[in-house]
Amino acid sequence: VQLQASGGGLVQAGGSLRLSCAASGLIFSRYAAAWFRQAPGKERECVSVISRSGSNTYYGDSVKGRFTISRDNAKKTVYLQMNSLKSEDTAVYYCAADHVILSAPISTQPTSYDYWGQGTQVTVSS
Repeated sequence: VQLQASGGGLVQAGGSLRLSCAASGLIFSRYAAAWFRQAPGKERECVSVISRSGSNTYYGDSVKGRFTISRDNAKKTVYLQMNSLKSEDTAVYYCAADHVILSAPISTQPTSYDYWGQGTQVTVSS
């Protein structure tokens, strides 16, 4: 199983980035998917989660209205569109996959997730 995150980079405050996470070696449609982030000296934070079908989503308070999570199960890929970026969004962003039954509630806890990507750095300059 592999989750390959990409799309990070350096952007000015107010700009946008789109992260992608391509999964392989698993039946992606059986997994909820999430983006977490971790800034230096801080705990890993759940940014956004999307259910297996994409019908349910979660956003952390700090990103609501600015970030949008989506997925394409045919392409085994989850995306995070990040708009109106702020300096406090600077962190390493990780994608993760959680094997769940179809009706299971989505989880924001890192310990729930079975597989993790390698992380992609997002740096927002002010």
